[in-house]
Amino acid sequence: MTAPVRVLVCDDQALIRTGFATIIDAQPDLEVVGECGDGRAAVDLAHKLDPDVVVMDVRMPVLDGIEATRLLAGAGVARPVKVLVVTTFNLDEYVYEALRAGASGFLLKDAPPAQLLHGIRTVATGAALLAPEVTRQLVGRYAARIRPAEGAPDDVALTPRELEVLRHIADGLSNSEIAATLVISQETVKTYVSRILTKLDLRDRVQAVVYAYRNGLVT
Repeated sequence: MTAPVRVLVCDDQALIRTGFATIIDAQPDLEVVGECGDGRAAVDLAHKLDPDVVVMDVRMPVLDGIEATRLLAGAGVARPVKVLVVTTFNLDEYVYEALRAGASGFLLKDAPPAQLLHGIRTVATGAALLAPEVTRQLVGRYAARIRPAEGAPDDVALTPRELEVLRHIADGLSNSEIAATLVISQETVKTYVSRILTKLDLRDRVQAVVYAYRNGLVT
């Protein structure tokens, strides 16, 4: 049998933390290995317990979720941990920074339990999770702030079709939605996504979204 996905839950609100843990532990393929209420404890416990996924709040005492994510999954971390950030809509300005810090995805705190479980399982496989219904609002709202004034770089080594796919990724479309929009197969979309990540030296779709907005490829 496949070992369950080991999850560390970090949230400074005890009721939310307990609720997440209860939902997660009820699944046969998931296991909560630890809980904590601040970012510093999350970093320490992650190093001690070696979880597969950390469910991370953003606003917490001692060390916030963004800094904790950077320490666990940011550039230069020898053994990065997969981090699923949970946030409330009025904290959307923090999501971009969390993704830049190395988070593998994000969810809203009021998402139904099924979405939380799906998010953990998705991130655990090494895939990225971007909630399509909030991507435009969470990232797009701050496009003007995060985009450099000079616009897109001149040395983007992507073909016109790859740029088109990248823009759709940044707009929150899934592979099936991109396939339908461009009238191509999902396998072809997967090939384009793989090429984009390889050419731009990006880890996953989350980093692709950040790249697209940061370099002015999306309006």
